[in-house]
Amino acid sequence: MAKQNRRVGYGLPVVLAIAVHVVALLLTMLRLPDSEPTPSSSSVVQATLVSDVTATDQAQYAQEARARAAQRQAEEAAQQAAEQQAQEAAQQAAEQQAQEEAQQQAAQRQAAAEQAQAESERRQQAAQQAAAERAEAEEQQKAAEAARQAEREKQQAEAEAEKQRQVEQAKKQAEAEAEKKRQAEEAKKKAEAEAEKKRQAEEAKKQAEAEAEKKRQAEEAKKKAEAEAEKKRQAAEAKKKAAAEAAAKEAAAKALSDSIANEQERIANAEQSNQASNSFINLVKRAVEDRWHLPANVDNGLVAQVRVRLGPSGELLAASITRSSGNPSFDRSATQAVEAAAPFRELQQLDAGLQRRFRDFNLKFTPGDIQ
Repeated sequence: MAKQNRRVGYGLPVVLAIAVHVVALLLTMLRLPDSEPTPSSSSVVQATLVSDVTATDQAQYAQEARARAAQRQAEEAAQQAAEQQAQEAAQQAAEQQAQEEAQQQAAQRQAAAEQAQAESERRQQAAQQAAAERAEAEEQQKAAEAARQAEREKQQAEAEAEKQRQVEQAKKQAEAEAEKKRQAEEAKKKAEAEAEKKRQAEEAKKQAEAEAEKKRQAEEAKKKAEAEAEKKRQAAEAKKKAAAEAAAKEAAAKALSDSIANEQERIANAEQSNQASNSFINLVKRAVEDRWHLPANVDNGLVAQVRVRLGPSGELLAASITRSSGNPSFDRSATQAVEAAAPFRELQQLDAGLQRRFRDFNLKFTPGDIQ
């Protein structure tokens, strides 16, 4: 009875062990495929993390996958062996093996779950780190792009400002050139106006000089005409005077000749040479007195002596002052009277002795008489 109860006691555990083993096997078969694609929600992250996983990580992942595959194969083999052993061992080791297998499978499942969870956490951390790094890189890239854009905008603004400054400078330079050109034009016009004014002044000056020259020439022509007229008048007067003097001289000479003839006749009749000489001197004195023009307002006490030298035929050789009166006009009138009365042709009618005597003699002039 006791033995029968122990059989009954072994049969139930065996059945339970087999049932548990089958359940565990089914659970393992159902859970293990799910262990690999557990992080289904992070498939996008995994896809984006492909570029972030290094070759070492890929090798480690492959090794882990091979280990898991080998583990699954081992588990499957162990399960098959366990099933076979459970079938063969039947009542003896079913309970113990089922327990061990259950414990082993639970430990394996727990280890696989922990490994899968650790892997998922590591991948999630890697994905988060990669996302953070990408975000940081994107932020840095955006910041760098923003900085570059700001720099480009700054450079563009500076270029625009420089361009505007150059335009303003060119405009100012153009305005300065225009102002300079305008000032040059004004200076040129002013210089031309000054030159024109100067030219007009020069022309006016030349015209005034020409008018003055014309006037001066007219004055000179007038003076010249007047001088010519005066010269002609003086020539006519001189001619008239010369004619009158010639006529008077001729008359005086004729009178002197007649007087000398009469004197000579008288001298010849009287045979007195002194009377003849006195007659010649008297004739000379009368001829000189007729030609003497006494200056006005002369002192009656003036006395001038003139030396008279004659040639053989009675021509005047010289008439010089031997004693001055102190009045140049009076002295000049005395010499001019002797010069006007010459020649004294009557000298030829005297004999040779008297001619030598009367070729050099003195005449004394006083305002009232000639001696």
